[in-house]
Amino acid sequence: MSGVLFIGNRRYSSWSLRGWLAVRLAGLDVEVRVLRIDGTGASPQVRAVSPSGTVPYLLHEGNAIWDSLAIGEYCAELAPGLWPAQPMARSFARTICAQMHGGFRDLRVAMPMNCCARFPGAGRTPGALADIARIVALWQLAMQRGGGPFLFGTAMTLADAMFAPVVARFLTYAPHLPTDAEIYCQTVRAHPLVAEWHADAQAEPADWQIAKYETAPV
Repeated sequence: MSGVLFIGNRRYSSWSLRGWLAVRLAGLDVEVRVLRIDGTGASPQVRAVSPSGTVPYLLHEGNAIWDSLAIGEYCAELAPGLWPAQPMARSFARTICAQMHGGFRDLRVAMPMNCCARFPGAGRTPGALADIARIVALWQLAMQRGGGPFLFGTAMTLADAMFAPVVARFLTYAPHLPTDAEIYCQTVRAHPLVAEWHADAQAEPADWQIAKYETAPV
């Protein structure tokens, strides 16, 4: 193998899901090592390995990358098809990925990722609902341009990888979504790599579960 990808618990680590999908979509031959996170943001196992104290963290052929969007860009250099081929679509894809990377804080806080739980109706704060409306609008615009069923056409791209944890949140918390957004969520969930992630999350040790993420948010 030519490297290592460090990730956190699949059950909760949304950023790890993004980086892992990018690496798998690019076909990088790396070992995946799961580091147990404790929900404090200062998990000792992660801090002992990652320069930023966060995951995902990719070591590949002498390169060290500890940010999910940077991992995605690195993977796209090795597998250019991870971004749309058409320049306008590619610039739009990069823009919405950057917004996902740096924004939608209200959604993140109100609906933390637990891809193995179901809390329908929870977390519907005004800020989270505003974030959801914006995300759905971005999805609709992308699919109108790309034709679906993924955001930019018939294949999963880095844009879908960046929004995969949002899909997981929507499946967990079941906010009201328009039909096209519901279909998109099911399309992403059915992708073999996403299905593999969810299956591995279900198989994680029970003592890795974090109590505050196993109860529905108020």
